[in-house]
Amino acid sequence: MNHVAHAHDKHETAQLGFWLYLMTDLMLFAGLFATYMVLRGGTSGGPTASELFDPTFALTETIVLLLSSFTCGIAALALRYKKQSLALWGLGLTVVLGLVFLALEMKEFAEFYSEGHTWQANAFLSSFFTLVGTHGLHISIGLVWASTLLGYLIRSPHHDDAHRKMSLFTLFWHFLDIIWVFIFTIVYLLGVLS
Repeated sequence: MNHVAHAHDKHETAQLGFWLYLMTDLMLFAGLFATYMVLRGGTSGGPTASELFDPTFALTETIVLLLSSFTCGIAALALRYKKQSLALWGLGLTVVLGLVFLALEMKEFAEFYSEGHTWQANAFLSSFFTLVGTHGLHISIGLVWASTLLGYLIRSPHHDDAHRKMSLFTLFWHFLDIIWVFIFTIVYLLGVLS
């Protein structure tokens, strides 16, 4: 088997394995969404979603994360067309925007916590913190991955694995953005409207 065929097989195997992982992650989030939907009314006399959530703040988080998805896509396309500098800038901006998103999420959690609205307060808040916190954990993992990938691209920009590694990261990051759109819609928008 020649080098090109081996690299193609390696890429295909990695893609299949990663899609299988994403499907298990999708099931995890589906379970968390279902749990949230069942428990969202369980406030035990505490504040409801419409009393707690600021849709403008959540929209800001959404815009930041969607911008990071755009910069991630730019980085992947730039790498594909061998535009090394643009790929590094795009991935670097993705990391910065991901950090901003995570900081906003932590700010929201800290404000809730300081007001006594912790995950232990009631079933609604427990399911909220679990769902949104799990997404935040995935973002944190993605940021570590992106930072590592950035270092790899600086050292080995033309290595055969660079495109494969970037495409897997891009899949993961876009997946997290899609999950966030559902969180924004189901948790924040429907929460404020109910």
